[in-house]
Amino acid sequence: MSKQNKGYNMIDQLKEQKNLYSDEELIQQFPGFSNHYVKVNGIDLHYVAGGTGDPLICLPGWPQTWYSYRQVAIELSRKHRLIIVDIRGMGTSEKPDSGFDKKNMAKDILELIIKLGLEKVNIIGHDIGGMVAMSLAFNHPQYIKKLIVADGLHPSQGMLQMPLIPTAGTFGDKMDTNMPYAWWMGFNQVKGLPEKILEGRFRFLIDWLLNYVMIDAAKMTEHERAIYADAYNDKESIRASNAWYQSFAQDIEDAKTYQPLSIPVLGIGSNVSYQYMKMAMPYLCKNSSMVDLTESGHYMFEECPGRVVDSINTFLKS
Repeated sequence: MSKQNKGYNMIDQLKEQKNLYSDEELIQQFPGFSNHYVKVNGIDLHYVAGGTGDPLICLPGWPQTWYSYRQVAIELSRKHRLIIVDIRGMGTSEKPDSGFDKKNMAKDILELIIKLGLEKVNIIGHDIGGMVAMSLAFNHPQYIKKLIVADGLHPSQGMLQMPLIPTAGTFGDKMDTNMPYAWWMGFNQVKGLPEKILEGRFRFLIDWLLNYVMIDAAKMTEHERAIYADAYNDKESIRASNAWYQSFAQDIEDAKTYQPLSIPVLGIGSNVSYQYMKMAMPYLCKNSSMVDLTESGHYMFEECPGRVVDSINTFLKS
């Protein structure tokens, strides 16, 4: 019997498409991993776990989800127990009305660590995930062995110097490595409007952004783009992810109270962040090192997964 004869309609098609991007469907691409849901800090968090060895907490960034670790997860899981988290407001984790300052989001991860019965963990964060990971290390260093930050240092006063208008000749199809213009930092500050503009249209932003910040945007597949567009296509997801940015002012105030980290810290910098991270890291960490990944754009897990895996394994083994 055909789908038409079964009463198969557009609503059914949309439901079927949605299922393609569900946690249950996507986890099948992560052999040995499983989905988990847990209540921490008053909200429900989703995470996936797999592998054996010392625990490595993995935090994704905007506009991605736990799935962003796909290119590196299997290799890393051969030596580490990976716990990849949809941070507050991301994917199928809860999207509350508040609590998106990085100090509170770090508390989400702290309570997850405690619930899992872990004494100390290694942690890596990319983009917004890096900010949360750093906040966890600043506020609860006793739980962290080593920290890895991939293109995502904690918000600082330097953000207040970011230009509203790009310097003439620097805003083209690709982000200028010397004069980067991240207009979405301002756009995501606006409350209420982005979700009205982008609801059901988030794929347009995904495609533009990837082309702009990646050296080789083809490294982000059609399937991956569809997953992330689906994850951010509704008003609540856009509102919650924008709240990560709208909390920067509080994050900057919190940063003024933090002392430099004593734990070992590895920074992995892409073509637009390496020089900035190289200058900033010594002020944030007493024991830091950098990996020059300027052969890659911002989404380095997709562009240079081998280099990322090797850098992580070497750092955690040393």
